[in-house]
Amino acid sequence: MTTVFDIHGGIHPPEEKSLSNPGEVLDAGIPPTLVLPLSQHIGKPPTLEVAIGDRVKGGQLLAAAEGLVSVPLHAPTSGVITAIEPRPVPHPSGLENLCVELRCDGEDDWLELEGFENWQSEAPETLVASVRAAGIAGMGGAGFPTAVKLLAPQRAPMHTLIINGTECEPYITADDTLMQVQAADIVLGAEILAHILGVERILLAVEDNKPAALTAMQAAAADAGRVCEVMTFPTKYPSGGEKQLIEILTGKQVPTGGLPADLGIVCQNPGTAVAVKNAICEGRPLTDRIVTVTGRALARPGNYRTRLGTPIDHLLGVAGFEPKNNRRLIHGGPMMGFALESADVPVIKTTNCILVPTEQELPTPPPAQACIRCGLCAEACPASLLPQQLYWYARARDQEQLERHHLADCIECGACSWVCPSHIPLVQYYRAAKGMMADSRAEKIRSDRSRGRFEARQERLEQEAAAREAQRAARRAAAQQKAAQGGADDPVAAAIARAKAKKEAAAEESGES
Repeated sequence: MTTVFDIHGGIHPPEEKSLSNPGEVLDAGIPPTLVLPLSQHIGKPPTLEVAIGDRVKGGQLLAAAEGLVSVPLHAPTSGVITAIEPRPVPHPSGLENLCVELRCDGEDDWLELEGFENWQSEAPETLVASVRAAGIAGMGGAGFPTAVKLLAPQRAPMHTLIINGTECEPYITADDTLMQVQAADIVLGAEILAHILGVERILLAVEDNKPAALTAMQAAAADAGRVCEVMTFPTKYPSGGEKQLIEILTGKQVPTGGLPADLGIVCQNPGTAVAVKNAICEGRPLTDRIVTVTGRALARPGNYRTRLGTPIDHLLGVAGFEPKNNRRLIHGGPMMGFALESADVPVIKTTNCILVPTEQELPTPPPAQACIRCGLCAEACPASLLPQQLYWYARARDQEQLERHHLADCIECGACSWVCPSHIPLVQYYRAAKGMMADSRAEKIRSDRSRGRFEARQERLEQEAAAREAQRAARRAAAQQKAAQGGADDPVAAAIARAKAKKEAAAEESGES
């Protein structure tokens, strides 16, 4: 067995995972209407391929990828496009985004799909194109386009693929359930990913608080066509962070500002691996996912197979929502999730959990108090940062110091906020500071482009002025030469020629001014 390592910091919050009955997949059904945001991933939104009134089938392309860092969008079922307009979406900002409304016809009529019968014989570029066409984005929460990650070997050789089944955040059991019921599909998806990346080593990472998933993954790995090593390690939050998991499994740290690919490693989520398997073997685009719907304000918490675009209020109705016992809805888990303003938003590709707690279960945070400089946040930080200093610099909007203290390395896990005795919402300060710095970088880019355009214009005007001056000098010289030649025979004609040349030069100068 490969040695596992420890990471700095980390915490052990109450897990509360048994509440959602991991290992059992329930069906959320098809709601009357699906609302599909164009942007469900990191990157540029796709371009619409449908119009209001169009009838579509399941799996049909609704929006095509726009540029490299973009993914297409497909219809999760059959129906009619009834609206294309801005709608509320699940995002910390609470802002709206352009969405496609699909009124479902209940027939669930799909296009004929076709995958590769022998994917082992296909070139990696062909398989990457199929992954891209299937609209797959990372399903662990970040939503980075999977096809872009699979281009890593073009930059440097890769040697290890990690399937991140850690799922360390409390309450969430979507990946745990997937590993129990579709372990073989996960391993097959991992083999396809390894073939694309050209790696020989596959690590299947499972925390030791998931014994049923661990057993299922070990059995599936034993039947794999290539060597897959199932690795387990002690439960600690946030060991599921990409950089933290790499350190646990390899003992190596991703450098500041770097990527796992810099170490020859690529990480993928179990749900992403299954989506890749579906795309390559069946030609099926990403149109559904397992969502953990949990919390003690629900009568039927569980893991629901959910079509993308399903309104969260429909999902809550299926799970037996009891509004009188709930004060807030959380998209994601209690550590890294964010509160929703209403349930009138859809499930998207990165929705792994909807948390519906009671007030007693997850009390509203008390008002923040002054920092007492206890240092607990620094002890808990898994990225070995100094959260207290980052907090002060974020409040002071000191971007230079924030960069010097590596704010970009913060994974926003919430461990610092969880241990803070003053109840300071540290992560919110860091998110705001990152947004401020991103705005400053964008403004600098715009300023540099504007300055570049101004300097180019000035250079062009100077070149045009120099060219005109050269033309004037050439005409004056020609006139003087002509006058000199004429003066030898006729002094009067020479004088007239000189006067005419002088007049033309004065007219040109007045015209330029």
